[in-house]
Amino acid sequence: MANLKELTHREDRLAGGHRLCAGCGASIAVRQVLLGAGEDPVVVGCATGCLEVSTTIYPYSSWKTPFIHNAFENSAATISGVEAAFNGLKRAGKIDPDKKVRFVAFGGDGGTYDIGLQALSGAMERGHDMVYVCYDNGAYMNTGIQRSSATPKGAWATTAEVGVAQQGKRQVRKDLTAIIAAHGVPYAAQASVSHWKDLTTKAEKAFNTPGPAFINVFAPCPRGWRTPSSQTVEIAKLAVQTGFWPVYEVENGVWRQTVKVVNRKPLEEFLKPQGRFKHLFAPGNEALLAEMQADVDLAWDRLVARCATE
Repeated sequence: MANLKELTHREDRLAGGHRLCAGCGASIAVRQVLLGAGEDPVVVGCATGCLEVSTTIYPYSSWKTPFIHNAFENSAATISGVEAAFNGLKRAGKIDPDKKVRFVAFGGDGGTYDIGLQALSGAMERGHDMVYVCYDNGAYMNTGIQRSSATPKGAWATTAEVGVAQQGKRQVRKDLTAIIAAHGVPYAAQASVSHWKDLTTKAEKAFNTPGPAFINVFAPCPRGWRTPSSQTVEIAKLAVQTGFWPVYEVENGVWRQTVKVVNRKPLEEFLKPQGRFKHLFAPGNEALLAEMQADVDLAWDRLVARCATE
């Protein structure tokens, strides 16, 4: 586990001056994850999305690593192919067999939960020595804040409007971390940009785990969530403290909470600062708020029970 002093001496592999929005959770997630890669060379693949379009505007790049831009749906497939080619060149004697290179793919929730799920599942099942990181900001932010399967129930999005027919998205968000854990991969984890030490430690574990590893990172989007840019980390912290975003890992099949919340705060404390949920606090939506709290409670109890029995 790297300490803060050691981390400050590691190279920041995502340069400043990119065009991501102020307070963007994705850039925080990337920096923390790549600190966990240590001193070894890193090859980055990145699905089309906010992170890619804002850091690689031709002819400039913010990446201090080899970087491969993939289509929306195939970041996992591309980086798994690069890993396979690297190992093939080792077997052919064209690369030093002791040479270490880290392979990591980044994708937002649209390119991971939804249209990239098939490629991700395939890469995990085939057992490539790679890390996949989802920066989860809860919608297709790059293309206009459309709902994804990571969008929370009750949230406003441009394709989950608020009106007479519905009050934001109707469905519960997909539990992608559990889905990837069900593939039997050596390491899967859920983390938040608000807990840097936990995230960086998990990134170190993921990079040092032989075979496929997955990290799902909670990464608020001020633009899409209608929040002040200065509140990104605080809102991410509230997601953890309310139990909306449990922080845990599944290592070789063993489930463990890495940040335990003894006295969870009410879900409303996470929802109130966000403009995408403001309609929930209008008269008549009390039942929906109670339903959302019940959903979080149920998911929390299931996770706690699973961590206690594994």
